[in-house]
Parts: sequence; C-alpha cells; structure tokens
Amino acid sequence: MTTLLLVRHGLTAMTGPVLAGWTPGLGLDERGRAQAAALADRIAELPLAAIVSSPLDRCVQTAEAVAAGRPGAAGAVRTDDRFGEVHYGDWTGRRIEDLAKEPLWRIVQSHPSAAVFPGADGESLAAAQHRAVAAVRDWNARIAAEHGPDALYAVCSHGDVIKAIVADALGLHLDQFQRIHADPASLTVVRYTELRPFVVRLNDTGGDVSGLVPEPPKEGDRERAGDGSGKAGLGSSDAVVGGGA
Repeated sequence: MTTLLLVRHGLTAMTGPVLAGWTPGLGLDERGRAQAAALADRIAELPLAAIVSSPLDRCVQTAEAVAAGRPGAAGAVRTDDRFGEVHYGDWTGRRIEDLAKEPLWRIVQSHPSAAVFPGADGESLAAAQHRAVAAVRDWNARIAAEHGPDALYAVCSHGDVIKAIVADALGLHLDQFQRIHADPASLTVVRYTELRPFVVRLNDTGGDVSGLVPEPPKEGDRERAGDGSGKAGLGSSDAVVGGGA
C-alpha cells in the first residue's frame, strides 16, 4: 500500500503566460521559492522514504526544499527523466494566448489522447502518460521493497504529467485528463493498493497532512488484505461503503 505524494513545482517567471516545457535554466522565482518552502514546512513531519524529481531545474529546486534537513534517502533528491515535462516540441517557449489559436489547441483540449506536439522532439500526450505511469509503477515496487508496503514517497513533477498520472489512478481515459487541475506547489496524493489506487488528495494547497500516514495494521489485517471475500474484514484494497469516518 505505497503512498505517492505528487508535488507540482512552484512558480517561475514563465508559469502561466508561456509554455515553458523543457526550457533550460528555468528555476523558481521569488514566489516559487516561497511556495516550495511553505510546502516543505507543511509536510515536514511526514516520514518520506524518498524524494524523486523531474530533472528540470524548477522541479529539482522544489524537491530540494522538501528534502532539506531530512535524514537518509529522503535528504537526497533523485531524478528520473520519466517524470520530466511533456516534450512540447515547437510549442516550447511560446505564449499560451498564441497557442490557443493553433488548430492543435482544440485537439489538446477535447481529444488529448490524439495530440502529438509538432517538431523533431515533439511528444504525444499518450506517450508522456505512458512513461510517467510506468515510472510510478517502478518506484512503487522499489519503495515497497526497500521500505515496506506502507511507505510514503514524493515525486516533484509538472502539471500535465501529474494530471496524466491522476487520470490513470482514477481509471479515466486520457481524453478526460483536462478535467483535473494541479496548481503550482500543490499536493496530490495517490495510495496504491493491490486491487486499485485511491486518490486521497487532489490539488491540495493547504491544511493538515498527518492523516496521510497509514495507520499501523491491526492483527489479522495483513491476512485479510486482498482476499476479496469482504467477510473476514476490510482489506487494504477495499473501499469503505458509505465513505467511512
């Protein structure tokens, strides 16, 4: 039952009006650094087993703020290119208001699974989702093997990548991923169990996070978890009917 904390990077000078993509050397601005510090303070008490980041500067800087002062593996940020931003190709560095006039814009909005960004290094949104979800599965297995099945870890990534991972967790077709939102420095939490993922938080920008640490298993829970019977008790993969407490 690995718990993944998805963190979007803080604000940069380009965030919002310009599609930054893989623009090199783009770090957090003053607002983004403040956001990263506030997020780090908010989740400081969570026992993260690891902190993984997109290799882009704005994510690494956000992840480093979260890692600062943490002991062990969580104090050293590891990067994974698969969590990197979508390769927007020729759209990179262009203003959003100009891109909205392009024919491809409507496809990105209404049929994103068919969207392929132009240029030699342009990527499809479907390929970006595939690599990001594959990375999550790999890290889930690695973290569980190294730190136990109830471990928490954080990944700092980008808006479209986080939305694509959440769409997968919700069982949504990629064409629905534009219904999901991830603000700068927001926290989205997915708990992966044997049967299904649970989206625990989405686009969270404030509030208590202590409830994200899984409760210690009660006697017999491990044996019942995942048996599918629903008779002996509630397994870790079971959804509580009525919503629970």
